[in-house]
Amino acid sequence: MQSNEIRVFCPATIANVSCGFDVLGLALDAVGDEMVVKKTVEKGIKITKLTGQNLPMETLQNVAGVAGLALLAESDYDGGFEIEIYKKIKAGSGIGSSAASSTGAVWAMNELIGKPFTPLQLVKFAMEGERLASGVAHADNVAPAIFGGFTLVRSYTPLDVVKINTPPELYATVIHPQIEVKTSDSRRILKTTISLEDGIKQWGNVGGLIAGLFTEDYELIGRSLEDHIVEPIRSILIPGFDKVKEKALETGALGCGISGSGPSIYALSKGEAIANNVAKAMTDVYDKIGIDYDIHVSKINAKGIKII
Repeated sequence: MQSNEIRVFCPATIANVSCGFDVLGLALDAVGDEMVVKKTVEKGIKITKLTGQNLPMETLQNVAGVAGLALLAESDYDGGFEIEIYKKIKAGSGIGSSAASSTGAVWAMNELIGKPFTPLQLVKFAMEGERLASGVAHADNVAPAIFGGFTLVRSYTPLDVVKINTPPELYATVIHPQIEVKTSDSRRILKTTISLEDGIKQWGNVGGLIAGLFTEDYELIGRSLEDHIVEPIRSILIPGFDKVKEKALETGALGCGISGSGPSIYALSKGEAIANNVAKAMTDVYDKIGIDYDIHVSKINAKGIKII
């Protein structure tokens, strides 16, 4: 007998992963939201509870509501849903707060109605939540949340997502300085054209990173975690970024960059011990500057959203 209610863990995500602006992302294991989704006889979607963040509960103003309505519009299901959202990812943190709500809603709804939709279709629905949050229906956060691990958005038209191998010793360290950088604002400052020289460097790094992930070549992964296009512009919005990156690399991180649109800064390391040392190095920088922060050390979450 099919359940009428489900509780899920919706992981935080790191998007862009330095060289892969709007196309690469990965899911985290140690931090995420929780959601409870219930089937109802009444049609439509209601957000009945929202804790942890001051976000709108109106269906059309909430990313979970908008993503869920996109699924319902293409579904044969005759009822509706009630959603409880327990936010543990801060809005504007750069680790996929809106993506967690968007994906958690559509993934749980799909489970409750017998899984009529593929993971790729769920990504498409969840992208509507991202459109509401940032003005752009990007998939680099929602894809890894749904597929798990690393994902590549090979194409947006048509939508084509490829799951990438996750090397077992890869750990992420993420520091979130307590300032807010809105995705919409951080997109507005980006250039709309790039030089051919920068494009060639970036394509080489994207290819190198994916090759490194599949061959589990940690040194190649590290050499490829370079961003010549977005990071030089967005890093200006993040106090202490250059110092945090310098100290993370000195401590043994494979690479370090901006998580999503910021202000969070991420580093990838081989092994938990190095990832913890990197966390100490990152926090030392912000302790000296005097900015409050959250810090997370996490394995890469190879499964994505899960029932709890």
